[in-house]
Amino acid sequence: MQWVRRVLEQTLLESASAFPALILTGPRRTGKTEALRDCFGVAEYVLLEDPDTLARVRSDPRGFLADLSLPVIIDEIQNAPELFGYLRAAIDRTKNMPWQWFLTGSQEAPLMKGVTESMAGRAAVFQMLPFSRIESDKVTMLRGGFPEVLAKPKFRDIWFSSYLQTYFERDVRALVNVRDLATFRRFLTLTASRHGQVLNRTDLAAPLGISVPTVSAWLNTLETTGHILLVPPYFANFGKRLTKSPKLYWTDSGLLCHLLGIRTGQELERSPFLGAIFEGFIAAELVKSQINRGLRRELYFFRDEQGLEVDFLFPGPKQTLWLIECKAGHTVVPSMAKSVLALARAAKETTKTRCIVVHRRLPGAPKTTALAPGAEAVDMDDLIKLVNR
Repeated sequence: MQWVRRVLEQTLLESASAFPALILTGPRRTGKTEALRDCFGVAEYVLLEDPDTLARVRSDPRGFLADLSLPVIIDEIQNAPELFGYLRAAIDRTKNMPWQWFLTGSQEAPLMKGVTESMAGRAAVFQMLPFSRIESDKVTMLRGGFPEVLAKPKFRDIWFSSYLQTYFERDVRALVNVRDLATFRRFLTLTASRHGQVLNRTDLAAPLGISVPTVSAWLNTLETTGHILLVPPYFANFGKRLTKSPKLYWTDSGLLCHLLGIRTGQELERSPFLGAIFEGFIAAELVKSQINRGLRRELYFFRDEQGLEVDFLFPGPKQTLWLIECKAGHTVVPSMAKSVLALARAAKETTKTRCIVVHRRLPGAPKTTALAPGAEAVDMDDLIKLVNR
């Protein structure tokens, strides 16, 4: 697969002119290093995974930084969090000169702790997730968006199996005390089966024989490393009693399909998880559209105690609240807009809304746009284009 320029790169280039340091986090193997080297090819490159390099950093951090030629890309900086304090001093000595330090990290929790304590106000922080469909049409629900899977889709199962094994051995043990990896693997499969559902920690803990605090710690690990999205309920009260727990989604649909044992397109179409997988695919695309432009992540769902539910809400242009209902089928009918229209009516006095039913469209099939008064039908690819404008 040829190198595909990431949407986030433009944001990185613009931010580099205003900040002395950029920090790029996200799951392993999403292309963070390649994106930085594509943007800042003149920068020196240092990887903090070599034992000799790490030994030098720990024995003489000031000397290590002094020998670097700026600008510099420091890769996997979470392996040497003690550098942050010295980096702060080095940045201050150059009087916050922009375009100097470019840092990557795969373990977001310890990395963010270092940023909070040492780099506040000095670094712009971004997250890179797997490829979006706006970046490559090779991204599908079955493949997901990891670059190496898109490059060699024939070996997707082998790649995902290897990725999970490496993830267990490196990131998980570095972030949380997992004594029984077999139980943690079963936990991953169980969370995959709860994809698209309102989070119930007790429901996850009971089958595994572990405590609710352990489930919370493991979920936090998956979230901070970028592997799951916890979508919160919408905070505004439209005169209704609302669900308070978030909904759980796996960020990459390809990894999700692997955990669910779905290996072919035919199996996906027959799967009882098809609707939830499609819903999660849309959730990930909406989040990517926000973070790739350097915007705050703002994605919510709505569910009240009377049963009214809308899959996603997020702020759109001109202070408009977008209401999205996801339907995995290829045919849309007016009744599918019932929930978004009901919520729009409840919100109309205080909030301008746009109601959309997003669906899949067969190749060559005519587009359906008019659905019901006040609601429109938009196919998946057109919605992704809309939110990435």
